[in-house]
Amino acid sequence: MSPYTIIEPTCISFSGGRTSAYMLYKVLEAHNMNLPDDAIVCFANTGKEDEATLKFVNDCAVNWNVPIVWLEYQDAEESKDRWKQVTYETASRDGEPFEAVIRKKNYLPNPVTRFCTVEMKIRTIANYLFYKGFCETRTQGEYMSWVGIRADEPRRAAKIPRERTPLVSDGVTKEIVGNFWKSQSFDLELPNIGGVTYHGNCDLCFLKGASQTMSLIKENPERAVWWANMEALALALASKPDGARFRKDRPSYAQMLKYTADQTTMFDQHDESIDCFCGD
Repeated sequence: MSPYTIIEPTCISFSGGRTSAYMLYKVLEAHNMNLPDDAIVCFANTGKEDEATLKFVNDCAVNWNVPIVWLEYQDAEESKDRWKQVTYETASRDGEPFEAVIRKKNYLPNPVTRFCTVEMKIRTIANYLFYKGFCETRTQGEYMSWVGIRADEPRRAAKIPRERTPLVSDGVTKEIVGNFWKSQSFDLELPNIGGVTYHGNCDLCFLKGASQTMSLIKENPERAVWWANMEALALALASKPDGARFRKDRPSYAQMLKYTADQTTMFDQHDESIDCFCGD
């Protein structure tokens, strides 16, 4: 049986990247280009994705005639209200869901406490599935959740049960994904550098390498403004004084913005990003 065959209620978590889109295509291909009744595709928008990512999600829906549920976190007392369904046209472009999570927590996520992914993606999708009747509880186990992790991502794959990673079971690598998109009539309009989309996920995610972050700021200084504003906001909220930075092991976003303006080189060009489960 194909690893892409749906045999139980399954949520396909679509990150908005090439890899998860490839996984979605393989599911459709395994079912005569139709989404099975037991499957649902969810894209959780943080409001900090590149516009090209949002367009790509919409392009997949249109070109493959597949329904994709667009979701966003919203602050609320009751968990049944901590999500809202949006569309490509109405989705946040200014980080509103992300800011709402920060205000709720009164401090910033960081490499150790990555509540941004948990709140804006995992729990937002789980709340939607539960309150829409797709599953009987919000516990993952009442339904299967597939994520787009490849076979050449062993560190990420090791943390996820194999039954949730069909691309790993199928031996899919970044070269396979890259060649697939070369043959399609549309693609994610972000650079593919050696199989890696550095512009993907949140535009200046704090898990990206420092030199990569500086390069992205230099390319478009406006990207750093929101992140600098959130660090200023967290300092004002100050429920946890040490939680007013996304990372304590490097300069603030405001400082990095200044360094790029001054053309100051600060970091090792070969520093690595930290694995993030927002996906590719």
